[in-house]
Amino acid sequence: MTNAVRIGVVGCGSVMLHAYSRQINNLKMRGHVETVVACDVKEDRKPIVTGPEYGYQRFTTDFEDVVTANDVDLVLVTTSMREHGMVARAALEAGKHVLVEKPMAHTLEEAAALVELSRKSKGYLAPAPHVLLSPTYQKMWRHIHNGDIGTPYLARAFYGWAGPNWGKWFYEPGGGSMFDLGVYNLVSLTGFLGPAKRVSGLIGTAIKQRLVEGEMIEVQTDDNVQLCVEFANNCYAVVTTGFTIQRYRTPAIEIYGSKGTIQMLGDDWDPDGYELWRNDVGAWMLYPESDPNWPWTDGINHLVHCIRSDERPIHDPEHAYHVIEIIEKARIVGKTGVAQTIESTFTPPTFQTAQNEEAAHLKHDRTN
Repeated sequence: MTNAVRIGVVGCGSVMLHAYSRQINNLKMRGHVETVVACDVKEDRKPIVTGPEYGYQRFTTDFEDVVTANDVDLVLVTTSMREHGMVARAALEAGKHVLVEKPMAHTLEEAAALVELSRKSKGYLAPAPHVLLSPTYQKMWRHIHNGDIGTPYLARAFYGWAGPNWGKWFYEPGGGSMFDLGVYNLVSLTGFLGPAKRVSGLIGTAIKQRLVEGEMIEVQTDDNVQLCVEFANNCYAVVTTGFTIQRYRTPAIEIYGSKGTIQMLGDDWDPDGYELWRNDVGAWMLYPESDPNWPWTDGINHLVHCIRSDERPIHDPEHAYHVIEIIEKARIVGKTGVAQTIESTFTPPTFQTAQNEEAAHLKHDRTN
């Protein structure tokens, strides 16, 4: 395909105006995309998105104008979380390709409907987050599945911060720290280890009131989470996340196996290389970040490539549904204290062996 992919976007907040637009503008410069129509409930964003920096040909406050437009191929959904499923569904029903920010829906029922629709629609559905696309993630996957750490037994994942002081919807039903933050770690872990079987843990609200947009509001959803996720063969993972973390210095992902350990440095949405311990080597092997500029919005690059080359994206709606089920069942755990069985499954992605991957720097463990 040589024609440019025509993009319509619904939701023109900071995520679209900054992170995604950097990638879209790069694609535009190469002639791979065309920016057609932008939608936002705030009409004062019209001169911004139709100006020279973004170059959208039209602006609307009605998302239906985007999803039904004959000159739009791909709909980018970057609204607040509660609208993700509604807009994505309308776009798929109109036959569009869809990239939807995380989570793709805020209820299991809505997510299930999207999965079923994605099987029938002529458009691709690519749910964020895009962590599986990073070169570091895929290199770690190959180490794990090549047996370099043996059989995985335990894992830890970490991502959080103090929480936003904008967007009241972050703290309302349909928001929460698991949908905003923990979703990254859960996509990463299930991509590495496969489908989860059961979830338990501690899920609650530590800070009952917050100052958001100059107003003190009641927090109505989770902001403080310690999840325990069970995988096949009695492999267990702990996920620490929340809007309760001021600073941290810990790897994003750690996986402990029968023959070694592998850990991702930085965050899984912004990796900083990784470290590998192998018993047969007897040293930590440090692999520096091979692509420091890898963007967490890489999903738009990947989806445009797939549309232009008629390839199916790595993103799997069933994987996204599985992660939403983990989160929704975790909330039941938070209310009842009873571990919950995960009923869904998905086919994990595979990443073929790459040739000539960079060498590691040895870091000998002084405790041995």
